[in-house]
Amino acid sequence: MKMMFRWFGHKNDPISLAHIRHIPGVEGVVWALHDIPVGEVWPLDTLLEVKKVVERHGFTVDVVESVNVHEDIKLGLTSRKTFIDHYKRTIENLGKLGVKVICYNFMPVFDWTRTDLFKHLPDGSTAMFYEKAIINNIKPSELITMVSQQAHFSLPGWELERLDYLSDIFRAYEGITEDDLWENLRFFLEEIIPVAAENDIKMAIHPDDPPWPIFGLPRIVTSQNNIRQLLNLVKSDYNGVTLCSGSLGINPSNDVPAMIREFADRIPFAHIRNVKVFENGDFIETSHRSQDGSIDIYEVVKAYHDIGFTGYVRPDHGRHIWGENGRPGYGLYDRGLGIMYLWGIWDSLNRLIGKEHLL
Repeated sequence: MKMMFRWFGHKNDPISLAHIRHIPGVEGVVWALHDIPVGEVWPLDTLLEVKKVVERHGFTVDVVESVNVHEDIKLGLTSRKTFIDHYKRTIENLGKLGVKVICYNFMPVFDWTRTDLFKHLPDGSTAMFYEKAIINNIKPSELITMVSQQAHFSLPGWELERLDYLSDIFRAYEGITEDDLWENLRFFLEEIIPVAAENDIKMAIHPDDPPWPIFGLPRIVTSQNNIRQLLNLVKSDYNGVTLCSGSLGINPSNDVPAMIREFADRIPFAHIRNVKVFENGDFIETSHRSQDGSIDIYEVVKAYHDIGFTGYVRPDHGRHIWGENGRPGYGLYDRGLGIMYLWGIWDSLNRLIGKEHLL
């Protein structure tokens, strides 16, 4: 597997490329142009500048997360053609950089959803937390205010230019069903997958986080059956999934190792993280260690090892530890610890089968 580390750029991330360089086994950064409004074309000259900076530090730019999908595409509006054309041009520009994977999602309005970005844990660390009762009894606008007051950086999937028109967006989604969303996703994929194939870029959809409807909005990438349906919409090796153990693992009925084994040849990119799920429906991010959460990370990594996974992987949301101030879920230290935990499992599995080097 190729170990990556998500980096939000010089302007939007307190973590430097030089510090990421200290983490053993990291080959590249997972990046994006976070200051480009959703739906606009990513300019080639800006992309080339990012590539130059990243490669100067010895990293690859193989994985981009996220080229976000405009709401008009998800809604199936007539204006979607313009935004799909822009998306195609961005794919073509990323192909000129040698990008191999684009991670995206198709969640209406909200990307990931949490109620507390810095929930205090008994050991003194903080982590992102989801309280079901709050989500069930709050208005979407109140959630935005709550999250915005806690964040000191822009949050992917919570772009202010989109959320400023929240009431209009919700009205547009009135009457939109899961079947409608599936049909709009099919249309989008049929348009972009040929372009992705021409540029040798694999599109890898991220599962919904959490994997159930929020505020009455439909969510469709939540389970093994959903992923199976997604991959059958357009039968191409370039139509794949970013298999996120945390997003899918929030639902105890999801068997993440089974998904890895079934979709082995359609997972170009993986997120590995742990969460602690409570009986009342709440959940909180934890360290990557299996014993600290509800997901058996050892079995997740073993499944990747069993299939001979050679794709890209990164540690996902971690805690904030050792007094670090930074982006919620994306501190340096806990993700660095997570990488070493993942490598420790991988190295041990290699030793069990007599391999001396990492795959």
